Amino acid sequence: MQSPVALAHEAIHETVEKILKDAGRGKVLDVPAGEGALALRLKNLGFEVSCCDLYTEIFKLPEREIKRGNLDARLPYDDRSFDFVVCVEGLEHIENPANAMREFARILKENGTLIVSVPNIMNIEERLKWLFNGYTSHFKPLSAEVLRDIEREFGGMEEIALHVNPIGYSEVRYLLEKNGFAIEQTYFDKPKKNSWAYFPIVGLIKFAARFASARKRKARWTDELNSKEVLLGGNTLIFKAKKN
Repeated sequence: MQSPVALAHEAIHETVEKILKDAGRGKVLDVPAGEGALALRLKNLGFEVSCCDLYTEIFKLPEREIKRGNLDARLPYDDRSFDFVVCVEGLEHIENPANAMREFARILKENGTLIVSVPNIMNIEERLKWLFNGYTSHFKPLSAEVLRDIEREFGGMEEIALHVNPIGYSEVRYLLEKNGFAIEQTYFDKPKKNSWAYFPIVGLIKFAARFASARKRKARWTDELNSKEVLLGGNTLIFKAKKN
């Protein structure tokens, strides 16, 4: 069988591996698992890995069970089954990220760790693209022409390619906290090329933010939204959160 290939950017998998490298070992769920590339990394780190995906037929990791599951529905696992849940590049493909977050909270043990990634729609480059184009790189208009092309390429598995939910830092944090998670750290996959070109406007954004009161800055997550990870981060935001 052909070795599994990462459906997400390799840098995302590398970042997840770094996050978990020094963590205590335990049971981890990889959802959506895709072909199994990230699951293989986690297995090699010594984790007991379970895999789940809407399209189990694309899974290519030998001797590893995969269950069919939909992040928009109830996942096929009992309450408090896992020490870790890893959801890489999943939330933007589904209709109801709030359901997925509730499911992660349900299947994680107390003090369990959730790692979840989303496209970074709030970095400075994407903010400017939204200003000039009305859409970002990861969430382009899904016209009839685009949908026909995706259907031809992915026939019957369009969800793999469709980005239907532009969920950013604020939305992810809200859903995490609503479901009893506390963010431990936020990461990005890799620095964007030529980010230095945006330093003047980034400086202006940070300067303007100083005029807001400390109370408003805290309430609106101003410092977090203007952080290096978000404002100058790469293509992907990666959250590490603990279940309270």
